[in-house]
Amino acid sequence: MEEGPGQDAPVTRRRVLALGAGGVAVLLAGGAGLAGSRSGGGAAGAGASGAPASRAAGTFSPDTAAAVLANRARAVRDGDRMAFLATVGSAPAAFQDAQSRVYGNLRRLPLEGWRERVVDTEAVDGETAVVRVEVRYRLRGFDRSDVARTRYLTLAPRAGTWTIVGDGTSRGLADDTDIWDCGPLAVVRGRAGLVIGDGAGLDGIAERLDAAVPVVTSVVGKAWAQRVVALVPADATLASALAGPGQSLGQIAALATVAPAAGGGRGEDRVVVSPGTFGRLNELGRDVVLTHELTHVATGGARDRRTPLWLIEGFADYVGYRRVKISTRSAAGELRREVSAGRVPSALPAAGAFAGGSPRLSQAYQEAWLACRMVADRYGEAALVRLYRAAGRAPEAAALRDVLGLTRERFTALWRDYVKEELA
Repeated sequence: MEEGPGQDAPVTRRRVLALGAGGVAVLLAGGAGLAGSRSGGGAAGAGASGAPASRAAGTFSPDTAAAVLANRARAVRDGDRMAFLATVGSAPAAFQDAQSRVYGNLRRLPLEGWRERVVDTEAVDGETAVVRVEVRYRLRGFDRSDVARTRYLTLAPRAGTWTIVGDGTSRGLADDTDIWDCGPLAVVRGRAGLVIGDGAGLDGIAERLDAAVPVVTSVVGKAWAQRVVALVPADATLASALAGPGQSLGQIAALATVAPAAGGGRGEDRVVVSPGTFGRLNELGRDVVLTHELTHVATGGARDRRTPLWLIEGFADYVGYRRVKISTRSAAGELRREVSAGRVPSALPAAGAFAGGSPRLSQAYQEAWLACRMVADRYGEAALVRLYRAAGRAPEAAALRDVLGLTRERFTALWRDYVKEELA
């Protein structure tokens, strides 16, 4: 867990499984993701394109920028590449090339609206103006509200008007990354998933998501969207940026996160698939990882700040393993070795045990999984679902008492016995 309850940053859950002959290893890496601008060019100063600045353009105002942005939105809607590129026609070649890629990618997306609006003017120095822009868009058939992204654009007077000449990197301003910052996008739409990216295996991911949705629904019920958007960039740095501030997906196969909503709403669920790591998983591992992350989408695990993390992650693993054939001893290989050596865990894993630098990270996931599996085995799957939902509304001790009739101490003792029975 990267951000725990009570913290201000968006909550995300991340998970990787490497499944092979030796069993299951769960890896989680910490580190700061670089959410830098990928627009292909910094903010150009006056005259950067070789053209002289034109005072005839008049004094800059936000309305001036708004008119340029309206032309861009209209060009995206109408499929007018020339009109879109005309708004950056005086920018350096690298920025124009990047904007051309962005336009092509936007046209490939099933957009239900895309627009930019000026939020603030960051700087005006007479020759250039830097504005902060909110980008709003919605993916048709999947997003219920507009997603919001922040971008920075530099404008300068050229040939009697103001035009976009770069981004905000020259002033240390970094854009929010989105999937259109990839190379040429491909879009695959399955029955339940919209898979977007320039990475490999998009068709296979769509098929796995289609197969996972009924598995998740059979456990949690139908009261969720039963669909998801998966982002599959080919570049690992871009994947980390898509995952959110401070994320690093270098050793992570997939992550459930929330794209911020315009106006501060609930946001839209996304599953970010990390390019290299997911590709190194075997077939079983890919099924488990995507079902695990889809469970977070179905239960709101990526935005949950109340439910204990052992229950959030253990429940997702319970659902993830539900349709696969793997022995408990293999799936919990690291924990089994400790139990065989006489080191039975004394307490349920705390939130810190799921942090990237935790020395017993694999064991924390395995302990959480077995706690949820015990509830399902002894009290029924319906009781596990009720416990999960109750823990999202009430303190953990109250949820255990109300659903299972157990104190936390008694639950822990039963779980320790279960771990010994399953792994000794």
